[in-house]
Amino acid sequence: MEHENIAVGLDIGTTKIVAMVGRKNEYGKVEILGIGKAKSLGVHRGVVNNITQTIQSIQQAVQDAETASGVQIKDVVVGIAGQHIRSLQHSDYITRPHEEDVIDEEDIDRLCNQVHKLIMLPGEEILHVLPQEYKVDGQAEIKEPIGMYGSRLEANFHVVIGQVASIRNVGRCIKSAGLELSAITLEPLASAKAVLSQEEKEAGVALIDIGGGTTDLAIFKDGIIRHTAVIPFGGNVITDDIKEGCSIIEKQAELLKIKFGSAWPGENKDNEIVSIPGLRGREPKEISLKNLSKIIHARIVEIIEQVYIEIKNYGHEEQKKKLIAGIVLTGGGAQLQHIKQLVEYFTGMDTRIGYPNEHLAGDSDPETTSPMYATAVGLVMNSLESKEKSSLMTRFPSQEEKEANSESADQLENEEDQTENDVTDETTEENKKPKSRKGYFERWAERFKNFLDNAE
Repeated sequence: MEHENIAVGLDIGTTKIVAMVGRKNEYGKVEILGIGKAKSLGVHRGVVNNITQTIQSIQQAVQDAETASGVQIKDVVVGIAGQHIRSLQHSDYITRPHEEDVIDEEDIDRLCNQVHKLIMLPGEEILHVLPQEYKVDGQAEIKEPIGMYGSRLEANFHVVIGQVASIRNVGRCIKSAGLELSAITLEPLASAKAVLSQEEKEAGVALIDIGGGTTDLAIFKDGIIRHTAVIPFGGNVITDDIKEGCSIIEKQAELLKIKFGSAWPGENKDNEIVSIPGLRGREPKEISLKNLSKIIHARIVEIIEQVYIEIKNYGHEEQKKKLIAGIVLTGGGAQLQHIKQLVEYFTGMDTRIGYPNEHLAGDSDPETTSPMYATAVGLVMNSLESKEKSSLMTRFPSQEEKEANSESADQLENEEDQTENDVTDETTEENKKPKSRKGYFERWAERFKNFLDNAE
């Protein structure tokens, strides 16, 4: 089995750590080869707070995934989330020295690199620079400026920022677990990859990923990411409320939530009661399902309120920014009964549950297509895509890449003549192989990996 065609996504969550191994089949669908999961003991609200426990959980999840898939895992693409993530909108421009040449990728890279030089608060670093739309010499609303003429290139950016220490802690855990970090992706972007269709992204959609420790939001419009946010509440807070409200232990509260929990109190009759075994021979405790759903309802409404404030901050109420495709719920919290109806009732927006099955092979395990694995599936898809791109760049180098890799103009002419005369000359193939052009985030991840390698 070729390791180059296989990707591993590692979702480090607050309640569980998931390692998922996948590859693309002949139909272009993602085939999940194996999945491993472990209880996440060292993560709180998406942030690592115990390195040793997190390393153990990662190792266990990876070991289970290796056993299930028969693949030895060396490198992983990891998802980053947590309450330290924030985002902002920023506009920037460059003046091109050679306006007689068309705009190319180097100009876009130069503009994005300029945004990376923004001064952040102490301890913060830019994770993603996501261009919204471009302007060329004042001509607005350009989606793809490459190939156009112009002297001034301007763009609006969505900038995602995170705490350096939190990101380094994740990197340290992965390195200490004996793994290579191949890339880092913002978790809401990975989940969006797995559960949203291109039509929804064009029409305008809000993805709400309700995890154990955080609720992640990603808003798309006209096929472009417009807004991201991380709300520091998730399924664990609901479990804590049930534990306190019903005076039971956490394990029982979690089981109650999963088996009998509902976000809509009106669905339960007053006489519906569930009996919980007492501790150490004590009397069993009887809990009303109506009261249980009232506790859940109160907390879910609070989470939805926070998310809806973010959706309104984006500008959903403006006609031009309206999210026609409504809301897509995913993550473990999306499995709660009647949550779809409650979100529709509260926001007045069309809502559906997002399952990561659209891009998966038809014979996938039903467990894999659960909303709780949306992030892991998205991470695998992202990794497979970037591997495909890099192999294509290696096989079909562009003219600019040839020029960048030649040592002098004379050598370039010789190489071009040689290419025209004999494309299949194997003796020079290795010398001619170009370096693939890396995007900003890949370069940032590379610098981060170097930092980890050089750290004591």
